[in-house]
Amino acid sequence: MAHLLALLKKELLLEWRMRTALQGMLLYVVSTIFVCYLSFRLKTGAMGVPTWNALFWIILLFVATTAISKSFYQESANRQFYYYFLCNPEEIIFSKIIYNALVVSVLGLLCLAFYLLVMGNPIADLGLFVLNLVVGSVGFSSTLTLVSGITQKAGNSTTLMAILGFPIILPLLLMLIKVSRNAIDGLPWSDSQDELLVLGALNMVVLACSYILFPYLWRS
Repeated sequence: MAHLLALLKKELLLEWRMRTALQGMLLYVVSTIFVCYLSFRLKTGAMGVPTWNALFWIILLFVATTAISKSFYQESANRQFYYYFLCNPEEIIFSKIIYNALVVSVLGLLCLAFYLLVMGNPIADLGLFVLNLVVGSVGFSSTLTLVSGITQKAGNSTTLMAILGFPIILPLLLMLIKVSRNAIDGLPWSDSQDELLVLGALNMVVLACSYILFPYLWRS
């Protein structure tokens, strides 16, 4: 646990020293939502609820992919060799998953706030929507962090990360869209219980795969 906290603190310090990366992500979120506002509100005059819902998750998916793609990119080979003698691979992958989950959750909440401000608020149950957002952020972070570790061994190819990550993310994304639609319609939480359990199970499977598979990547 001490090693895990030290690695997490290291990630936070690196992000604080390179604040331009986080500021760039915020600018990306704001500009993307504003372009969507100009496209849908000024061109067509209105946006349906299904379009509103799907567009939000597409924006968040691209934000998460962009934010997590640099997880292993900023680590030099010499630094990774240094970590090899200090930490276990499980500690490294879980520290990055926790850090990315925090970053994506914060970006997701900021994205939701600005999205509601600009595109309107059709959500009837905001609490369920926020819970679904946090669960989805953890799912995006755990999946894309593992994929980022795989692509790091292949030369940090962003294209390869998109190719490997999309088939894994797609079932998670479809489940998130369904739960968020229930929140928009104001359905009781019991109607989304099965989907939330499936989302939690998917996250646990990805975490278990990270715990089992990442040590083999690390040793290679």
